[in-house]
Amino acid sequence: MMNIFLKEMSAHRKSLIFWSIGVFLMVASGMVKYESLASSGQPMNEMLAGMPKSLLAVLGIGEFDISTAAGYYGLLFIYLLLMATIHAAMLGATMISKEERDKTSEFLFVKPVSRNQIITAKLLAAFVNILLLNLVTLLSSLVLVGKYSNGEVVSGDIAITMAGMFILQTLFLVIGTSLAAVIKKSKRSASMATGILLLTYVISVAIDLNEHFEGLKYLTPFKYFEAKNLMLGEGFELIFVILSVGLIAGLTVITFVFFKKRDLNV
Repeated sequence: MMNIFLKEMSAHRKSLIFWSIGVFLMVASGMVKYESLASSGQPMNEMLAGMPKSLLAVLGIGEFDISTAAGYYGLLFIYLLLMATIHAAMLGATMISKEERDKTSEFLFVKPVSRNQIITAKLLAAFVNILLLNLVTLLSSLVLVGKYSNGEVVSGDIAITMAGMFILQTLFLVIGTSLAAVIKKSKRSASMATGILLLTYVISVAIDLNEHFEGLKYLTPFKYFEAKNLMLGEGFELIFVILSVGLIAGLTVITFVFFKKRDLNV
């Protein structure tokens, strides 16, 4: 089992490095943009006053004071969240399906390990990958946002948003693994996981555009841990934490059950 874990970590090492660099550059470019706007002399919040509500919703600009480093980071967070969750969803799907895709499942399943041990090792490797990306995002944010904060305390806001991000990373990871375990055509699982992610994001934008869609917030994880609620509101809402944990547990069970039962294309 440990050999499978190490093999998976090695197989996804380059991908993790690529995504980590992408996250770092996203934070760096965002804060450079913030410094440029802050030094321009034009009130940053007034720049948004004339923008249509639909554009503000798409850009993820809510109730933040973007003249502060923490407020601008809140605006930037949705893009970091999208990157992290896309990585998690694709990782979960490919971690399970790649043996069939690469025609290596026959070699793997003649090893003296059970399917439960195999899926456990793969899930642990995937979990470590998303944890490492989350830590890269956390450290990048602490260093780069702190650099431009002019003494403003930002570590608490960053830490709480990263905690919310990690829960969503885990949720989309098991969405990917469960789809890969259930769907017979392995190549479709990654695209379907990404499609579900984008659909739920679009729903979250629609809710921001029209308050009549507020009841749909339980259908989109992007409404569970929004930066504006975590940073400016009361933090984590218990209902969304419970819902997330329940979904993660249920989808993990689905992954184990269907992976154990499925006929592999060797």
